[in-house]
Amino acid sequence: MSPQTPVGLTSQAADLLRQKLGANAIINVADSPVRRALDKFWAPVPWMLEGAIVIELALGKFFEASVIATLLFFNAGLAFFQEGRAQATLAALKSRLAVHASVLRDGVWKIAPAIDLVPGDVVKLTLGVLVPADAHICSGEILVDQSMLTGESAPVEAGDGVEIYSGGLVRRGEAVAEVDATGAKTKFGRTAELVRTAHVVSSQQLAVFRVVRNLAAFNGVIIVGLAVYAHYVGLSSGEIVPLVLTGVLASIPVALPATFTLAAALGARELAKLGVLPTRLSAVDEAGTMDILCVDKTGTLTKNELTVGEVHAFDSCDEIHVLSAAACASAVGGQDPVDIAIQTAAAKNAAAPLKLIAFSPFDPSKRMSEATATDEKGVTLRIVKGAFATISALTTPSGAAGTAAHDLEAQGFRVMAVAIGPPNALKLIGLIALTDPPRDDSAKLVAELRGLGVRVIMASGDAPITAEAVAKTVGIQGALCPPDGLADAAHLDDYGVFAGVLPENKFKLVKTYQGAGCTVGMCGDGANDAPALRQAQIGIAVSTATDVAKSAAGIVLTTVGLEGVVSAVKQGRLIYQRVLTYTLNSITKKIVQVMFIAVGLIVTGHAILTPLLMALIMIVGDFLGMALTTDNVRPSTRPNIWRIGRLTVAGAAMGLGQLAFSVACLAIGDFVAGYDIATLRTLAFVTIVCGNQATTYTNRERRRLWSSRPSVWLVISSLVDTSIACVLSVAGIAMAPLPVVAVGAILGSAAVFAVLIDFAKVPVFRRLEIG
Repeated sequence: MSPQTPVGLTSQAADLLRQKLGANAIINVADSPVRRALDKFWAPVPWMLEGAIVIELALGKFFEASVIATLLFFNAGLAFFQEGRAQATLAALKSRLAVHASVLRDGVWKIAPAIDLVPGDVVKLTLGVLVPADAHICSGEILVDQSMLTGESAPVEAGDGVEIYSGGLVRRGEAVAEVDATGAKTKFGRTAELVRTAHVVSSQQLAVFRVVRNLAAFNGVIIVGLAVYAHYVGLSSGEIVPLVLTGVLASIPVALPATFTLAAALGARELAKLGVLPTRLSAVDEAGTMDILCVDKTGTLTKNELTVGEVHAFDSCDEIHVLSAAACASAVGGQDPVDIAIQTAAAKNAAAPLKLIAFSPFDPSKRMSEATATDEKGVTLRIVKGAFATISALTTPSGAAGTAAHDLEAQGFRVMAVAIGPPNALKLIGLIALTDPPRDDSAKLVAELRGLGVRVIMASGDAPITAEAVAKTVGIQGALCPPDGLADAAHLDDYGVFAGVLPENKFKLVKTYQGAGCTVGMCGDGANDAPALRQAQIGIAVSTATDVAKSAAGIVLTTVGLEGVVSAVKQGRLIYQRVLTYTLNSITKKIVQVMFIAVGLIVTGHAILTPLLMALIMIVGDFLGMALTTDNVRPSTRPNIWRIGRLTVAGAAMGLGQLAFSVACLAIGDFVAGYDIATLRTLAFVTIVCGNQATTYTNRERRRLWSSRPSVWLVISSLVDTSIACVLSVAGIAMAPLPVVAVGAILGSAAVFAVLIDFAKVPVFRRLEIG
């Protein structure tokens, strides 16, 4: 490749290329508000409600249809509102390409928006600028930090012909480069495309789907049998259709999706107080189910800043003199992290000053920097600092120095050798070991997560020896994965460190663990982590993360440190326990309601509930029951697992107990009190409401119902629910009036029923391992 500076493009040629190739920008990964709103009406629960609305309209029941439609839109609106609030915190993907660049156009250097660059443009790169597109160096030399993209902990030297990538930061030097790729075709852009296409179904979505599926299967059989029996006993089609519709409404866990959303929103609010910002509400719940956490090294476990770890002095020199000489051969006021680390360490130690005469910055071709200085006696000395192999070649060979350098490199240090002496008689005086130290809280985080049942693994773009050393320091358990180990999914549990990992491999690593049945969290900070952050059930971007990483993640830590990860896990487990109770309640209610309608038909020969009464039960019961999202619960001690099959069995068991209570009340009203069918329907309405309240308090506590105090909002919700039912039934609003004595008797019986069913509940829950 010619070292001569290219002539660049004309404005006309650049415009033509831009029209053909597009702007130098990456794709926004955020869903549009319209798409998010429509998604709330495209799921199993909305489908059932929408079907019920159509049937009601076909029957001419416009009031009933409007009540059901209100439930549908309330459910969708709550979910959309809460998700919108979370996404507003990180409104859109902010591309690192949104910068300006010095570009050669029409033979003149000018400042232009980086978004206007096209392949073939010539750009100037100087200290502190971001590389605006993938390019190759034509002339000059720069030190470029590409850690946010490649995962390399140290900046790289780039001279003639070297490829550099968009998003890199120039730390030192000046160069002219020719653009090779822009926008989505850059390495940065391809990473963003992986972010856009990455997708995983959350455990929350799967839980809702499985609950609806199980209820539809169980209650569907009963409803079909109900229709057949109604036809057999001679009910007309005008009576059978409302009966079936009532059964369908009784089967829909209408507020279940909204409850998941509300619980996550409340959890997100609590996390925000701790410096943890969820950008997708599902991530709050997923944090509690996570059992694997993949973490990047640079900027995640480490501070992403080089410091002097050890200094080895040889012969008659001491550590202070080694640092003083190295500082003399280091740039002052630059952005080279090696020079900054050495200057900082030298400043902490007082030594006889060397008077600098001349300084030559680091030369990538020579792999060293040098200085000419005089000591306190006025003797002129040459000082060189650089790679051990380079410096040792200029001095007398030393076996001890070679062994020390090898040992330090084996511990993950970056080794700089320092030599000093007359120009033609240099002597190696010491080694400086540089390290990117772990964050202060990293070891604590790993240990605490392990205690919570979350296994931490490292996925780093750094060299294996460096990654393994850091992993050992912070307490990550497991061997270093060999280069081809990722393909052997059967032995993933043996590995704790994955080194030299490219962005595509991090993405693949997450998918491999997910394929093994794990719930994966990914913690990182760079664009190279973004695809894996998006693919993981819970992506966690640290406070120093790039914009693309933050937009890809489900959770962003807004404060320095990783304590927020533990907070997210604990909060997720609290949310899980609350939603678990609501889910169990929904299963109990939906099973008992459909079975009660069937038994009521057999006992009375009529539909014991109407679609309107069932809609009222859904309003006062299902939505007020969402107060369980504020309940006092104990967090899970291990990662959450949605065992919907066991929940269904437990809900069915509790439902059978409530069915016995409801049928007993109905039988007394029919055979003892002699109520007519209209009054029996009111009695059935009050019985279902009170029975639901009883099982709410038995289901909320895995032990005895009096083992913990319910939240204030849950108590208020219960009082409102029962008060509405009592007022409507006694006043005869939307139903036949029921005597006050009967309502009071049902309330008292429900309290007794709660205590009795609680004794049966404990062994059932223990057997099924609920909670």
